[in-house]
Amino acid sequence: MQSPLEITFHGVERSEAVERRVREKFKRIEAHFERITHARVVIEAPQRRTPLPKFFHVRIDIGIPGKKPIVVHHEPEDDHAHTDVMLALRDAFSAAQRQVDNLSDRLDRHARSEKARRRPAAETPEG
Repeated sequence: MQSPLEITFHGVERSEAVERRVREKFKRIEAHFERITHARVVIEAPQRRTPLPKFFHVRIDIGIPGKKPIVVHHEPEDDHAHTDVMLALRDAFSAAQRQVDNLSDRLDRHARSEKARRRPAAETPEG
């Protein structure tokens, strides 16, 4: 990656364990696709005035050269799974992994078709 991974917390206290988990998850994505130019992960817990538990929102922006950035905005569902920040990270990063894999497959297919199209004709021996 050309620039460092940015991790931002909004409405959540900064945690070394959460940062470490984000870096681990992002290394897995980088292993599948090396051409990432920048990455930003925002972890936020909107303020609530009710006694309900906090839900965590995770947003992941991944920059790809020559393409629109991949943006995963993972918001909590009704199943209360995202009251745990680690589960919210897991779900957001698995969605990001799927999008990066899809992009990688499309780019590989395009590159293979271009290579086949540009292959020079076989030379015939003269004689």
